[in-house]
Amino acid sequence: MTPTDDAAIARFRELLQIPTVSRTDESEIDWQPFDDFLDALVRLYPHTHETLEREVVDGHSLLYRWPGAQASDPLVLMAHLDVVPVVDEEWDHPPFAAEIVGEGADAAIHARGAIDDKGALVAILEAVEQLVAEGFAPARDVYLSFGHNEETAGEGAQAIVALLTDRGVRPGLVIDEGGAVVDGAVPGVTVPTAMIGVAERGVMTVLLTARETGGHASTPPAMPATARLARAIDRLHRHPFPTRIAPPVRAMFATLAPHTPQPLRWVFGHLGLTGPVLAAVLPRLGAETNAMVRTTAVATELSGAPGENVLATTARASVNIRLLTGDTVAGAAERVRRVIADPEMQIEVRHGSDPSPVSPWRGEQWRRIAGAVRDALGDEIVTTPYIQLGASDSRWFTAISGHVYRFTPFHLTREERDGLHSHNERIRVDVWLRGIGFYRALVSAS
Repeated sequence: MTPTDDAAIARFRELLQIPTVSRTDESEIDWQPFDDFLDALVRLYPHTHETLEREVVDGHSLLYRWPGAQASDPLVLMAHLDVVPVVDEEWDHPPFAAEIVGEGADAAIHARGAIDDKGALVAILEAVEQLVAEGFAPARDVYLSFGHNEETAGEGAQAIVALLTDRGVRPGLVIDEGGAVVDGAVPGVTVPTAMIGVAERGVMTVLLTARETGGHASTPPAMPATARLARAIDRLHRHPFPTRIAPPVRAMFATLAPHTPQPLRWVFGHLGLTGPVLAAVLPRLGAETNAMVRTTAVATELSGAPGENVLATTARASVNIRLLTGDTVAGAAERVRRVIADPEMQIEVRHGSDPSPVSPWRGEQWRRIAGAVRDALGDEIVTTPYIQLGASDSRWFTAISGHVYRFTPFHLTREERDGLHSHNERIRVDVWLRGIGFYRALVSAS
């Protein structure tokens, strides 16, 4: 590792140590770490802040503009600076210590936000800082868009989009967090794949509420509120949304077919015949492949009585639904009502957004992404479209750009991907350093 790498890692660790935790109830947020984070960026990246125009939007989100030779069709690099809460005792290493654990190729930084999403944010800034210091001038404008509440409302990114809309800015290419370089994400694929999200699933929350008169738990009624709620949740679980192969998933299988052995190569290459069978099989192979081919619904938050010997007058559950491309909030809500089939159950859509438009996986913008993957991450990696399984701030940018993609340029194992929003989140040091090269290559090709 070079002294330049050591300095970059030190900056990354310092920013990971700032606990920029966002919460749904913003009255519970400690805003001081967010202020500290914004101040630290100015100090740690002097060349960037001397050259790029910087605006603070919606309190703590950041928008940078790096003027290029032309202003049209700019590149937008996105990330977010907030992280989800932690349960300290679940972690093997303190979540905000950013300790380096292991040696050599196994050395990894353990910290909340290491992957989601300070890994990308700091890699972007490292790339820009290097290029500015070298005297590089982009051919097109480059924007950096860093939201401060992606994990909750995404209002920072929405405010940035509103600002760019007012200024008539129409990005030619937008890159946000999303798929990574992975091995074995698709059964039978024998090469590492760069999973580029060309669309993302919609997201909605449905609140289920069952009510009763209450009383002492020693004399429960025939259908207490908690039982009614449990029955509703069970019906949703036993009657999942139907499976199907959406166009981006079809394109993914077609791209990967040459890199799979027979008979999978034939199966992936003839989806007109095999699609329905493949869609039925994939849910049995794991959570990720299940989410590729259907809208998913799962109960998350639950609430009931205030005491163990008290009947709940109100029992509630939040159901998180992720909509596959082609489904809608309205259609999913109607299906939930039909499956639960209980007029006594109150069903309310708290909030929701339909799946994003689909960006093309051909053309100049796609070639720029694939070229940056090849140049920075390796010739052996196959770049493929796929549907982003989670929601990101990039969905707001689809209002002003037809080329919005979701890709985090890190080669992650399944175990590392499982650390997102969980304990022991971490990223290998050499993997993070290579990610900087992806952003350098992408900006240089702009």
